[in-house]
Amino acid sequence: MRTTQLRLLLLLCALCAWTASGQQKLAQTGMKFLTVGTEARAVGLGEALTSVEGDASAMFFNPATMSRLASPVSVTLSDAKYIADINHYGGAIAFAPSGGDYGVFGLALHYVDYGTFDGTIVDPSASLGYQETGPFKPSGISLGVSYARALNDKFSIGGTAKYVRQSLGIAVTAIDPGSGVRTQSGNSADVMAFDFGILYRTGFKSLNFGMVVRNFSREVEYEKEPFQLPLTFKLGISMNVLDLSHVEKSDHALLVSFDAEHPRDFAEMVRMGVEYRFQDMISLRVGYVSPQDETKWSYGIGLHKNNVMGTLGFGVDYAYTPFGLFGSVHRLSVQFAM
Repeated sequence: MRTTQLRLLLLLCALCAWTASGQQKLAQTGMKFLTVGTEARAVGLGEALTSVEGDASAMFFNPATMSRLASPVSVTLSDAKYIADINHYGGAIAFAPSGGDYGVFGLALHYVDYGTFDGTIVDPSASLGYQETGPFKPSGISLGVSYARALNDKFSIGGTAKYVRQSLGIAVTAIDPGSGVRTQSGNSADVMAFDFGILYRTGFKSLNFGMVVRNFSREVEYEKEPFQLPLTFKLGISMNVLDLSHVEKSDHALLVSFDAEHPRDFAEMVRMGVEYRFQDMISLRVGYVSPQDETKWSYGIGLHKNNVMGTLGFGVDYAYTPFGLFGSVHRLSVQFAM
């Protein structure tokens, strides 16, 4: 009976993705860098990570999924070469003191460098109709503190409190024609935001359910117009489907994951990811998101090795995302487990 229910659920998820149409804009949000994934394994799986138990990088997706950390300390560092020469950097560290008896604590950082731009201001007296005001560098940062705990052998909870700040750089808003004195504006905004997640192990093989709410905060404004952060609600289901077969589990694993996502500013979407892992060392991944205009597919590969120099675990992951007219996006992540 449970096997039949699982097959029906997976079929419904696949049909939702197949029948979804183009991406539909519904509202405006700000600080959109919070929705850009930096971690390569996650992106290779279409960011369908809501119900997938993981390492320190879980703080970027569902903090509850790090509640059963496999090692006392987990560290992940990521670099994403995004479109338009925008660079995203991510880092996270998670601790499980006393074998996780007191839960798992974590710190996560997401920083985005938008590059350097040349500033100008309208000046009718100038030959070109404007004056140059010098370069400026927009940036964004999110610094979070997380906690996760397994309440029993099936149910886990987790949460993150994060300080989010985005700066559009120093802007010159006026120039006194007589003295040449410039009036400047900082154009920055900050806010506290929160993520809340749960994870439920069903007890049927490796079938997991997850739920997360991300980027819950008050309204923010720069000058006059307030805006909301990209609040997102996700439901997820995942399983190593080889648990339903007689394949040797120590050598092969085939993770299949689905997320149903409800963002504040777009219509609902479905995320899907598949990861084949051989001997817990080599991983091949593919992800799909629908509806999505430019970034439907993503691909990834991972190499992992446990017991390096005794107790150290080490891993490298790479993800490639075709981005339509914008070219492609490359992400690289490294993980350490101690």
